[in-house]
Amino acid sequence: MDWGLFNLGSLILGLVAWTLPVINLVRYKNNDYRNWGVLAVISISACAISLYFQIVYDYHLVEIEDWSALMDTSGAVVRVGGVLLIGTLLLNAITVIVCLDRSAK
Repeated sequence: MDWGLFNLGSLILGLVAWTLPVINLVRYKNNDYRNWGVLAVISISACAISLYFQIVYDYHLVEIEDWSALMDTSGAVVRVGGVLLIGTLLLNAITVIVCLDRSAK
């Protein structure tokens, strides 16, 4: 198995997690805010799977006892994972607030 694909998959899913709320906000400006909830759920799911891929990759490094790689990357993984999680939650919270405010009017 090519374990590096977990990193690539994590990156792609992280980008999806941030792109979908932006699409929701662009569609909102065009008065087309149907299915915003589905896209928000997919976005948060992509974020969760992205973080899971990083956990699996780190577990692989532990299994093969590649301690130097684990020590070199763990700090960055924690910081980037936090940025991904906070960014995804903020973008989706903005989407929910905007779309629910629009629906109420």
